[in-house]
Amino acid sequence: MTGEKVRATILGFAGALAAFALLFTVAGYDRLVAQLSQADAGIVGLVFLATLGWLAAWGFALRVVLSVLGVSLSVFESFFVFAAAMFSNNVTPFGQAGGEPVTALLISEVGDTEYETGLAAIASVDTLNFVPSITIAVVGAGYFLTEVAFGTNPRIELAITAIAVLAVGVPAAVFLGWQHRYGLEERVIRGLTPLARRVARRIPRVPVPTASGVERRINGFFRAIERVAANPRGLALALALSSLGWLFQMVGLWLAFQAIETPIPLSIALLVVPIGAIAGVTPLPGGAGGIESVLVVLLVAAPLPLVTESVAVAAIVIFRGMVYWTPTVLGGAVTGYVSLQKRG
Repeated sequence: MTGEKVRATILGFAGALAAFALLFTVAGYDRLVAQLSQADAGIVGLVFLATLGWLAAWGFALRVVLSVLGVSLSVFESFFVFAAAMFSNNVTPFGQAGGEPVTALLISEVGDTEYETGLAAIASVDTLNFVPSITIAVVGAGYFLTEVAFGTNPRIELAITAIAVLAVGVPAAVFLGWQHRYGLEERVIRGLTPLARRVARRIPRVPVPTASGVERRINGFFRAIERVAANPRGLALALALSSLGWLFQMVGLWLAFQAIETPIPLSIALLVVPIGAIAGVTPLPGGAGGIESVLVVLLVAAPLPLVTESVAVAAIVIFRGMVYWTPTVLGGAVTGYVSLQKRG
């Protein structure tokens, strides 16, 4: 990891700690501790199981995509590789954007495949995960609007508007980017090759890449994406597994409120979890601090009289504690093991 990345990561974690400090201050430390101390341990255990279900579903989705690309991973390997992918996302700024290159390297090591194939696989899974998140959020928003008049709360109105914009804007941007991928490729080669050559010259035993070598790898990445897109059965199965993973997360949030004896409608979880995930693109590692803040704001804004700031923060601490730390611990162990195996 370069000095710039280390500084960015340290600053990211500092920002996350500041966000948590502010969040806990607003909730009130004493009230928050009281809420958490009274949580039902059995139901908290169910939140943990829901977290494992989410990791398994998205890990299997990665396995499906890799199989389309001719890479074979066992069920257990796909689970632990995806946990390692989440570890990379959780300790690097900008979520998937920061963690995907590291994850691609891990996939190439475990799956004995080329780096660009691993990058195409994890990029495909991340893109596929977006589709059901917005679809489920739209369903949740639709059900929510049958219960509450639109415009009752400006924050909820803004959240539903954001879902509508994302549902149209992101697919349109992806489509346009794919249609012009070869023009983008030329720009990337011109901009990336000089940078890659400068970095390689400073790293011992790393070959200095040429423009043709960079072009070959980018073309390999695009061909891998095309193979995934041309397999409707694989896409359908991966989307189904992605949807299942999102449902596990949403049930996890719903269970977290059950644990502190302040139940919420499942439709609220369907609405807020995908929106909260958007905060994962912030410079905060894994969105830590940002995702929690967005979720609390949305939950407090919802027409839930019993959900105060302290109640919302307590439930989010349980939910996000499981969703963030479970893959971070598991994935960190996997990443360390693979690194030791490589050195050996």
